Formats: sequence, structure tokens, C-alpha cells
Amino acid sequence: MWNWIIPIVTLIVGLVGGFFIGVYYLRNQMEQMQNNPEMITQMAKKMGYNLNKQQMNKVQSMMKNQNFKNRGR
Repeated sequence: MWNWIIPIVTLIVGLVGGFFIGVYYLRNQMEQMQNNPEMITQMAKKMGYNLNKQQMNKVQSMMKNQNFKNRGR
């Protein structure tokens, strides 16, 4: 019986822990992108977009309005 319970509990704990670690990492990356336009440009190029100055300003203003620090806490 314990041969089934321990792996299932370990899997659930690992999935939940991985989810929260992923959210924390993504939130930190988004906070860094707010202050660094080069990171935004690199991300856009990886997705196949080239941003001009007006689009870059719009993206930065949208990210600053998101306020990632206080969300979910």
C-alpha cells in the first residue's frame, strides 16, 4: 500500500512546488523587463516581432501598469 501512496504524494508535492517556483521566476523576469527595454526587444524578436519606438513605449507603459510586485500576495 505504501508503495502507491508515497509516489503519488511526492508527485503532487513536486507539481505544486514546481508551479510556485515557476510563477516566482516568471514574476521576477517580468519585473526586470519593466526596467530594461533591451530584454523586451529580445523577447519580441524571439516571437518574430520588430518593435519600433512607439510600440516599445506602449509595451513599457502597459507593463508598468501591471504592477507585478503586489499581485497574488
